[in-house]
Amino acid sequence: MSFSAVALLLIAMLSIQSGAAIAKQLFPIIGSMGVTLLRTSLAAVMLLGLWRPWSLFRSSKQLKHLALYGVALGLMNLLFYLALERIPLGVAVALEFTGPLAVALFASRKLLDFVWAILAAVGIVLILPLTNVSADLDFIGALFALGAGGFWALYIVFGKKAGEGSHGGQSAAIGMMFAALVTFPFGVADAGAKLLQWQALPLGFAVAIFSSALPYSLEMYSLKRIPIKTFGILMSLEPVVAAAAGTLFLHEVLTTTQMVAIASIVMASLGSALTINKNQTY
Repeated sequence: MSFSAVALLLIAMLSIQSGAAIAKQLFPIIGSMGVTLLRTSLAAVMLLGLWRPWSLFRSSKQLKHLALYGVALGLMNLLFYLALERIPLGVAVALEFTGPLAVALFASRKLLDFVWAILAAVGIVLILPLTNVSADLDFIGALFALGAGGFWALYIVFGKKAGEGSHGGQSAAIGMMFAALVTFPFGVADAGAKLLQWQALPLGFAVAIFSSALPYSLEMYSLKRIPIKTFGILMSLEPVVAAAAGTLFLHEVLTTTQMVAIASIVMASLGSALTINKNQTY
């Protein structure tokens, strides 16, 4: 196992959550949908320039898979930022994380995976404002985060098909282009001329780099050099990293119930990653 690959994966997680914190600070200027458009469009320009994936346009079948992959990516980002407008970063990431966890659990047939599913469900119930204990959490924001998780699950499924027989970076570049196209009408309708404000562009570039271009490239490097189980275990820490970033950069304070809920979802994801079959496919 490459320890440099592990280190780069941890940097990728820190980068994504730092980018999310920057994005949340940009919301008052151009709104969450405007930020989504800036992130996807600027990241698409950077990735297309870096990977030059023009050969992938020759196959209509593969282009269809790439389009579905990109649409899922765009809507995942859109719903996640809509959630982030209303709820803390750590909570949003924990709820969104139920998407890839569901993919892993559905792909397995082990009895033990029911334990991880129950743990994840407990975490969701604790977070959702269904009782007075969690009444301070915005219910619509929580639903947006769960919706983002659903599109994250589709992103994984479509991404596997889109990446078959092609370079990972090139697939990511085309996918990001489609993500920018699907988020364009939402961003323009919500932000309009505000997107051209000079204050928005530097932060938009920072979000595109830290949330998309840099971490996707680092994750792609790491995936080729560490076992899938190790990758899953490390990625299970992402809600914790998000909660730390929210506290450090956004001064968000989580309730005890929310911290317990995040821990429950992290344990479910960690348990699923530890018991994954090395031959398991999605």
